[in-house]
Amino acid sequence: MSAGAKVIVISARDNVATALEALSPGQSIDVIGGTVVVREAIANGHKVALSRIAAGDPVLKYGNPIGTASVDIEAGAHVHVHNVASARGRGDLMSIDGTGRVV
Repeated sequence: MSAGAKVIVISARDNVATALEALSPGQSIDVIGGTVVVREAIANGHKVALSRIAAGDPVLKYGNPIGTASVDIEAGAHVHVHNVASARGRGDLMSIDGTGRVV
């Protein structure tokens, strides 16, 4: 992360970055591989899409999926509960294997 960075990208695999300050529509943010123009207001600590994420595709942070896009998400858009479905903490998505363990 460089001095004055507005976002942090944890892994080169990530398709989202975390805002280190509030971001405004039209603001350009420099990330590895290019520049992304912010499409809407994004609060400090929230995520911004680095590239288009199609509905059904994984949202990647820390190099791993943190959820699935519930709608198409354009580059520069706010990525949060309104457009991401998360499996984390979803007991209705758990299954039990043959030994009785949750998998």
